[in-house]
Amino acid sequence: MEGFDSAKILGIIPAYNEEEKIGGVVSAACEHLPVLVIDDGSQDETGQIAESSGAKVFRQNPNQGKGLALRAGFLHAIEAGYRAVVTLDADGQHDPDEIPTFLRAFKETHADLIIGERDFSQIPPIRRMANTLGKWSFSWAVGQPIGDNQSGYRLISTRMMKAVLGSRETGFEFEVEMIVICIQRGYRLEWVPIRTIYGGEGSHIQPLKHTIEFTRMVLQTRRKMREF
Repeated sequence: MEGFDSAKILGIIPAYNEEEKIGGVVSAACEHLPVLVIDDGSQDETGQIAESSGAKVFRQNPNQGKGLALRAGFLHAIEAGYRAVVTLDADGQHDPDEIPTFLRAFKETHADLIIGERDFSQIPPIRRMANTLGKWSFSWAVGQPIGDNQSGYRLISTRMMKAVLGSRETGFEFEVEMIVICIQRGYRLEWVPIRTIYGGEGSHIQPLKHTIEFTRMVLQTRRKMREF
C-alpha cells in the first residue's frame, strides 16, 4: 500500500494457555506488523513461544481476562505512538494474512473501529445459534444493524483506544462495550469480511456465565442508548 506505513500499526494478541497455536499466529502476523502478545497469566509455554516467534511479550499475572489484557496492550500502543492496533485471537480462528484487509480499510476510510465480520453460516450449529441471537439482540439494543458484535478481529484507532481505557469490563464484554462507545461518540464504524475458521478447538468461554454477562450487556446498552 503505497504511502502507508504499516509499522505505525501494532498487532495485539491477547493469549491464555495457547502454546499449541500461538507460534504460528505470531509468525504469520509478524509478516505484516510488529506484534505484542499479552500473556494473560498462562500456565504453559505461551509467552516463551510467542517471544521466540517474533513478538514482544507483556506478561500479566494472575489471569485477568481479555478486557484487561487488551487495555494493557492499548496503553503500550498509545505510549509508543502507534496510529492504531489490529487485535486478533491467539487460537488460530483469525487468519493473520487478512491483516492487509484491515489496513486497506483504515487507509481508505480512516474509521476508528473496523470489525472483521464472520459468515455465521460457516460456524458450528450451537455457536451459530448463539452468535445469531447475540447479533439480533445487540442490534436491537443499539438501534442499528451490527454485523458481528463478538468478533475479536479488529482495527482500533488511537482515539478509540483512549476512549475505552476507562471501561470496567474485564472479559469479552469489553469488546461489546467498545462498539457502544464508538457509536455514542459518533466515531466511524466499518466492517470487513473475514474467513470463518473453526477447527474443533476448545473455548475459554463458559456458556452460562457468558450468557448471563451478555444479557446484562444488552440490557445495559439499551438503557444507555435510550439516554443518549
